[in-house]
Amino acid sequence: MKRVFLFTVFALCAIMARAQYVGLNDKGIKSFKALISTDADAKKYYDSYLKLADQAVNENPNPIDTIRTEGLLQGHLKKIATIAALRDMRKMYALAICYKVENEKSYLQNLRSYLTAWAKVNKGRGDPIDDTNMDDAIEAYDMVKANLKPEENALITTWFKQVADAEIKTFKPEKATGYNNWHSHRLKVIAEIAYAIDDAGYQKFVVDGIKKQVEVNLYADGSGVDFKLRDALHYHAYDLEPLIKLAIVLKRATGVDYYSMVSPSGSSIKKSTEWFVPYVTGEKTHGEFVNSTVLFDKKRAANGEKDYVAGTLFNPKNGIKSLAEAAYFDPQYIAIIKKVKSATDDYSEWQLVWNKITQN
Repeated sequence: MKRVFLFTVFALCAIMARAQYVGLNDKGIKSFKALISTDADAKKYYDSYLKLADQAVNENPNPIDTIRTEGLLQGHLKKIATIAALRDMRKMYALAICYKVENEKSYLQNLRSYLTAWAKVNKGRGDPIDDTNMDDAIEAYDMVKANLKPEENALITTWFKQVADAEIKTFKPEKATGYNNWHSHRLKVIAEIAYAIDDAGYQKFVVDGIKKQVEVNLYADGSGVDFKLRDALHYHAYDLEPLIKLAIVLKRATGVDYYSMVSPSGSSIKKSTEWFVPYVTGEKTHGEFVNSTVLFDKKRAANGEKDYVAGTLFNPKNGIKSLAEAAYFDPQYIAIIKKVKSATDDYSEWQLVWNKITQN
């Protein structure tokens, strides 16, 4: 029994010593420190994280047993409770970054409390639209995993594996959720977990998965399944966001550029981003959800959720997140983002700071 325990401890230590491809690694933190010492626009993000981290150390974690956002209308009690609990995710991210920059032990200690509290309470139900909200927690863990105790790593790893296993179990390739934006989010979540805990099985699942997803989810002309089904650029963006983030994780981990990879059908994430750009710049416009085939879109409109009212013009600012992620591969999008936001600095989005420091 003692040998098994020691083997587990040594195995966890070996995992934690390996590279970080999801959150910021030590090199990225070093670049971040250098950047915020000279660039006021970048430093404003750190100041906001510092404020949030200082707030978090004086608060208790608020984990929820099941994340519930998907399929629920605004005002639903479970959705309200989930939104409140998910504020912990951003706190964890802030605590992780501030600990790495400041080396202040109270940040690490409180991050431990948040991560382990969630690991003990939360269970995934295999819904990628719910689990996609875990990004910040997974990235925070990846940043500090080498600083945690073996038993803490074991607890958190078990939590993440339960989430990933539930996602794989609910994956049905023949169903729409097996190839629409759901699966893009599923692959992203599993990839983040796969490389945070260094699980070869999950890594194979996402590498095989992105190749197939680009082929069946995106079209050669740049549009995609979600735009076709929902008649909404809102969902084209919501599909691109996890695909690009997935491509970033895989580029950092494997060196392979899946963003530019062209599938056998002629589709690519890069093409679908380029197809989207004229709608973000305002060169083209689109009335959203007019021909949506999904009943839930109509329910949200009837519920007073104005962005889902058929015919509402796509807001270019809703495409900024996708382009900020794409700028990791294609920096030309920085200029477009500045123009759309009427910004004067190159770091009008945290993602752009993140791109800069990870590429350095």
